[in-house]
Amino acid sequence: MARRRTGNMNGERYLANTSPSKREVHDLDQETSNCQIDEIIRAGNDRPYNSRQTANSAGYDNCAYCIGGSNR
Repeated sequence: MARRRTGNMNGERYLANTSPSKREVHDLDQETSNCQIDEIIRAGNDRPYNSRQTANSAGYDNCAYCIGGSNR
């Protein structure tokens, strides 16, 4: 897939889903259809990050599909 420039995204590699029931970070360079990135952006739950480590430090878990190593 491709990095996004819609919603809150401005070409960043990592997108965090801020939905309280999800709270996970996605790698847009490794995105799969299971990630449902367009739906996250449409819902307004997208938060950009330049590094996965920063998103993890902010409390976001890794997406099991595009990053792996989920703690859930």
